[in-house]
Amino acid sequence: MEDMKEQSVDVESSTHAFLAHSKPRPGQLEMIEDGVEALSRGGFHLAAAPTGIGKTAASLAAALEVAGRSSQKKTVFFLTSRQTQHRIVVDTVRRINERRKGMMPVRLVDMVGQAGMCVQPFAKESPLVFSLLCSQARKTRSCKPWITPAPGLKERILASPLHVDELVDISRTHTVHGEPAQTCPWKAAREAVGDADVFVGDYNHLFDDGVRESSLKAMDLSLDDIIVVVDEAHNLPDRIRMTLEKRLTRTMIRNTQMELEEYAGVLAQAMKVPGGEALSPSHSLATWAFDVVKASRGGFDALFNGYMRNLSGQDEEAEVDIDDVLNVFHRACDMVEGKSGQQQLQARSSQHPEVDVAVRIHQLRDVLESVDVDMEAGDDGSPMEPNAHKVAEILDCLLKFGSTPALTMIYDTKGKDGRITTHLLDPGLVSKPVFEQSAGGLLMSGTLYPPSMYANILALPAERTTSVAYPSPFAAMRRPVVVAKNVTTKYTERSPENTRAIRAHIQALVDSAPGNVAVFLPSYAMLNEVVLEGHFKGTRLISESREWAKGDLDQIVDTLLEQKRNGRKVLLAGVFGARLSEGVDYHSGALDAVACIGIPNSPPSVLSKSMKTYAEERFGKNLAWRYTVSQPAINAIMQAMGRPIRSIGDRALIVLLDRRVTDRTYNACFPSDLRMNDSSDADSTRRFARRFFAKVHPDHTLETE
Repeated sequence: MEDMKEQSVDVESSTHAFLAHSKPRPGQLEMIEDGVEALSRGGFHLAAAPTGIGKTAASLAAALEVAGRSSQKKTVFFLTSRQTQHRIVVDTVRRINERRKGMMPVRLVDMVGQAGMCVQPFAKESPLVFSLLCSQARKTRSCKPWITPAPGLKERILASPLHVDELVDISRTHTVHGEPAQTCPWKAAREAVGDADVFVGDYNHLFDDGVRESSLKAMDLSLDDIIVVVDEAHNLPDRIRMTLEKRLTRTMIRNTQMELEEYAGVLAQAMKVPGGEALSPSHSLATWAFDVVKASRGGFDALFNGYMRNLSGQDEEAEVDIDDVLNVFHRACDMVEGKSGQQQLQARSSQHPEVDVAVRIHQLRDVLESVDVDMEAGDDGSPMEPNAHKVAEILDCLLKFGSTPALTMIYDTKGKDGRITTHLLDPGLVSKPVFEQSAGGLLMSGTLYPPSMYANILALPAERTTSVAYPSPFAAMRRPVVVAKNVTTKYTERSPENTRAIRAHIQALVDSAPGNVAVFLPSYAMLNEVVLEGHFKGTRLISESREWAKGDLDQIVDTLLEQKRNGRKVLLAGVFGARLSEGVDYHSGALDAVACIGIPNSPPSVLSKSMKTYAEERFGKNLAWRYTVSQPAINAIMQAMGRPIRSIGDRALIVLLDRRVTDRTYNACFPSDLRMNDSSDADSTRRFARRFFAKVHPDHTLETE
């Protein structure tokens, strides 16, 4: 710890006016300077920055410094994948302002999704139902908070940084001339962003086309006004891929036909009123779309039945030819237009057939997007989203990416009649134009490793991109890593004896740690088999559940700290990549040790095969396996390893319970400065743990992340 203190530099000796910490952390000034250099030339910097380096403060210091120098106003968009990170950003900006007393404060707007900020009773509905009810209430102007003006609230938002929940509370009690004037905090916050220095929000604000278009328009900003900071950037590629996952079923096509019939009928009735003739073009298009979707149903029946018949043996999924799906719509359009088979052939072989094809599919998508019908209630009594909108999203995805090898469609047998799902293999197709049009960006994570891989995957411009894996400021003795060489979760080597050996290592940790221990596994099935069916002494077992709500997660750290204060221990069990292993801030020494069981490789599937094939074509065979299999698995482990280390005063023991992590394939995926200690059995782990906890103690007087 003394070494770390000696490396600190008085902030007065640095030139960085927006640094939140009184003393820069080891590696923090380097990260700031690297970020300033990249952003000053409109470039990008990727930082694999371990916890303790103060990456949130470093990225804000660099981005605000460059924004302040700019001749044109720039807004820092600090984007996170989890709401728990918002509070850290707001608190960091508050510290910046405290250190800048007498100077212009940094103005910040913190936002989450509309439902999370809504003051209406229907805010508690499911996301889909909320979206529909909110849209309808705004459209009919029946949402009083939405239409209520809020003079003065924008100025209050910008006066000093507010956590989003504080803004919601203020909006509930907002008054105008002494009278209650409850207003929509989401609307007020969005309108304030244009005058803010920092906006804190979700990835979707920039990396979802629809959200970006509506958000930036309301904020009166364009991409070239924005410096992008992406927190936990290792999550961004998968988030982009998930956004483009769209599902198609035969039931959706049937329901879309019925919705179009109702929509056309509504337009026909509206045409009868004075001035209604203006709706004639819309009615004609709705009728045409109804005829096309009706004509397509037989084609989709044949398509789904064909893929079902062609599945062999134990297969439950198959790759779908994108043209098979588009051709169903094309043939339906030809039928509606009265073209014979010969006419169809001639049309397809004409000089520019793609023009006709593209126009028809674009037109169908646009009509489906415009469908506005009263939906029947679902099983819970709430209205549901029109299927026409879902089909429109699929057509939009095919129009954007269907002509590239970066989109694949997969049929599987799930659901009543099976389903077809779109998968974007290349998130760079979405991220590249966003980054290139922005004023520059910083991408950071404790597991953005190797950063060059993420630069490639996100298609950042090579000539304007730098990347650095910063060394951990923790001495090896404060977070030692132990590898149990006598256990594995390799399928061919699993046995009752191996499971008992894994449990013995966990018990050794529980016995030796002064407080709580977390254990993470590749799947819920393995969690049940190894942990829940085990009997661990001297601890209370808390196991992650898929059914947990946000409130359950919020209580976890408080429970751990309370148990520790009372001299009791908790064994916390979760799954790699789930919420306990990535979405919880275990502050104040809530965890003393972590055991990572196995290697969370994705099971073989049509999608994983497609991703490897695409990666081979784009990055070469040598990198394809690492990019799609081994590195994502190790990064998931490193995320779990980092859970107990939330500040430079923390200390924890990490035990990796699978000898395969030392194999060349996986060992090369860990940071080069990570040293692994061998353990031959549970007794060896127990001895190592006892020596570590007797020698190394936490120091929570130091600043947190």
